[in-house]
Amino acid sequence: MISTLIKPKRLYQEVGIKLHTELMQGQYKVGDRLPPERDIAERLEVSRTVLREALIMLELMGLIEVRKGSGIYLIKEVNMASVSSDLGGSLDKDDVGPFEMMQARQLLESHVAEFAATQATKKDIIKMREALEQEKQSIDVLGNDHGADKLFHLAIAEATQNSVLVDLVKTLWDRRENSPMWKQLHSHITDQAYRKKWLVDHENILRAIQQKNANLARVAMWQHLENVKDTLMELSEHQSAHFDGYLFSTNPVQIED
Repeated sequence: MISTLIKPKRLYQEVGIKLHTELMQGQYKVGDRLPPERDIAERLEVSRTVLREALIMLELMGLIEVRKGSGIYLIKEVNMASVSSDLGGSLDKDDVGPFEMMQARQLLESHVAEFAATQATKKDIIKMREALEQEKQSIDVLGNDHGADKLFHLAIAEATQNSVLVDLVKTLWDRRENSPMWKQLHSHITDQAYRKKWLVDHENILRAIQQKNANLARVAMWQHLENVKDTLMELSEHQSAHFDGYLFSTNPVQIED
């Protein structure tokens, strides 16, 4: 009945509707713990990343609570009234899932870095270095908004000397910053040590661009964003750090000799 009233725009929303329907059937009571993510993903035949996005959707609706080191709990009774209010309102929002967004960034920014390596000027390199220095200075600041991270990625886009590519990268960052889904994912992350690992990734990308090694720059950016995705998945995991949420079965960005 729900699927005939509301048309999902994204895959995670389709999965969210399925989970909402199951919860509405009364199999679980308020306070009950749901099965582990892996079991739900296998039963619904979806990846862990898509399931994680569907769970974030239900969290934002106030139906479930993901507790670190414990599991997923039903915290609100699910009934037909929530179809038009909670679920309908959620599906009306054109919010991209955080892991779908990471996939788009991988495909786009890896090639942006590749092109930047062939076009970057001395001024561009200086701008990237300044962004990295700013990132180093702010890395231990509690609650930092990752502004230097954004500056670094935009500096690479600007180094292509192509305004369309710059606009595309900016758009993805804008969507991230305005995404309730992205913010909810980050609400589960308390350990900030990962930012030091990402800084090393940035240094590798800059080194490749400085060397005008387009292939190496492409691969370095691809690997960086794969590391970001893996880190977000691990740090927001409520049970096990081991997961099977890879967005691609193989790396489509081929490494050339």
